[in-house]
Amino acid sequence: MSLIDISGNLLFVAFIAYLVGTLFFGGAIKSTKPDGAVNRADKWGKIALVVTIIGFLAHLGYFITRWIYKGHAPVSNMFEFTTAFGMFIIAAFILIYYMYRLTALGVVALPVAILIIGYAAMFPNDVDPLVPSLQSYWLHIHVITAAMGQSILAISAVAGLLYLLKAIDPKAKSKSRFWMEAVLYFGVLVVGFILATVIFRGIGYEANFTYIDTKDAEAEMVYNMPAIFGMNEYTLLTDDVMEPLVEMPPVINAKKLTTVFWAFVFGSIIYLVIRLITRRSILDMLHPLVQKVNLNLLDEVGYRSVLIGFPVFTLGALVFAMIWAQEAWGRFWGWDPKEVWALITWLFYAAYLHLRLSKGWEGKKSAWLAVIGFAIILFNLIVVNLVIAGLHSYASN
Repeated sequence: MSLIDISGNLLFVAFIAYLVGTLFFGGAIKSTKPDGAVNRADKWGKIALVVTIIGFLAHLGYFITRWIYKGHAPVSNMFEFTTAFGMFIIAAFILIYYMYRLTALGVVALPVAILIIGYAAMFPNDVDPLVPSLQSYWLHIHVITAAMGQSILAISAVAGLLYLLKAIDPKAKSKSRFWMEAVLYFGVLVVGFILATVIFRGIGYEANFTYIDTKDAEAEMVYNMPAIFGMNEYTLLTDDVMEPLVEMPPVINAKKLTTVFWAFVFGSIIYLVIRLITRRSILDMLHPLVQKVNLNLLDEVGYRSVLIGFPVFTLGALVFAMIWAQEAWGRFWGWDPKEVWALITWLFYAAYLHLRLSKGWEGKKSAWLAVIGFAIILFNLIVVNLVIAGLHSYASN
């Protein structure tokens, strides 16, 4: 068995361990004891943590073996970066768990990591040589540090989501209930993306196109889902497949936009099926599971996670990124879409800390800000990487 096969098997072990760990954490929060800072984790919580750590070690083994096989950090494409992001989220969760002993965090943190790994698995996992701009030790420093910062900030969103699941009454009509259900709906869309990819990959769908790229040169593109959006000045080369309905300008990656479209279609179908079968909102189904969590402790975890994650993100996504940009492209800043959204993310969390410290935004307000901040991170990861063309387009491979 080759090193790359071992790496893939370790990632699969991690995925299964996180699934099992989620179940045990679910058992832990059903304990008769309230969840608080001074309470030791009960039997289920201890088992859940052990299983999670085993999964993390397998995940770390995947990362290291792939690194050895490739000769550089495995963060150079969407599959690698996203799986690394999931690993760092688990690492951040384990760190915060040992600080606060809050078992309820595992019920959300692990499923988030599972969805991220599942999302990553939908992208090609080929071991390709680095493009010239990535052939630098700054690849390790910038990308890994940025991912670590984002993962710690993700834990603030996990705490915020748990806070809102308990604090928002699913029976009362309110704006908070509507927006909370919307957040949960977008979580289902990730499942829709995975299902759509699995189905079209299973039937072997493929459509070949030529198009004119941003440099006015002819290029080729292969769609693995029925094309809703066509690339700039496209020509369909494959017989008996659907013609695109809309042609997009060069700045938009029409293939990836098509993928996002099908994710919305499949995700919406899944959401409607859940609602029809249960006759309840997702918020209503999850609300009883978090009744024993300590809101004050969740608020503290969310705030501390931002305090830790914000400076790490600042170093990785801005400082180190600008140094690398100067080395690779001869300028510190160029208004590339990824650069702009990294700045937007930084400004948002800076505003979070300002509102928290100066304006006293705690509780629900702080929880909502944490969830919105993670939504911005996911927008950067998914939409900016997949839809908008830029210097970081290699990340969409």
